[in-house]
Amino acid sequence: MQHNSHRFSVKSVWRSWQSLPIWVQVWVGGILVPVNAAAFFMIHTPTGKAAAIAAIFVVITNIPIMLYEGGMSRLMAMPHLFAWVPLSVFIAMRLLDFSGGMVMEKPEFIFAVVIMVVNGISLVFDAVDTVRWCRGERDIPGLD
Repeated sequence: MQHNSHRFSVKSVWRSWQSLPIWVQVWVGGILVPVNAAAFFMIHTPTGKAAAIAAIFVVITNIPIMLYEGGMSRLMAMPHLFAWVPLSVFIAMRLLDFSGGMVMEKPEFIFAVVIMVVNGISLVFDAVDTVRWCRGERDIPGLD
C-alpha cells in the first residue's frame, strides 16, 4: 500500500494510534510506556539506568519510524528487540546475582521484576511483528 501522502504527519500517526484495537492502546499506553518511563524514577539504580537508556533508544528510533511511515508500523517492533533483549539479560544477571556482588535493594528488585515481565510480554509481540514486517506485511493501521 502506498502511503507517501501521509508521511511526516503527526495527525496521521494519531489517526493510526486511534485505529489500533483498544486492548493494544491500553497495553501500550497504560502499561508498557508507563512501566518503561518509571525507569527515570529509578535512575539512581543500575536497573533504572539500564532501563532508561533502553527507553531512550526506543523513543529515538520509534519516533522517526512513526513519522516516516505515517503511523503505527510493525517496523517499530524491531528497536525493542535491540533494546530490551540486552536489557533483559542485564536484569536477569542482576536478579540471579551475577553482578559481582552489587546488592539489589527492594525497590530496584520490584522494578526489575515488573520491567522484565512487561517487556518480556512485549518482546513476544515484537518478535511476531518483526517477522511479519520482514515477510512484507507493511500495512499501517488507520491509513486510507
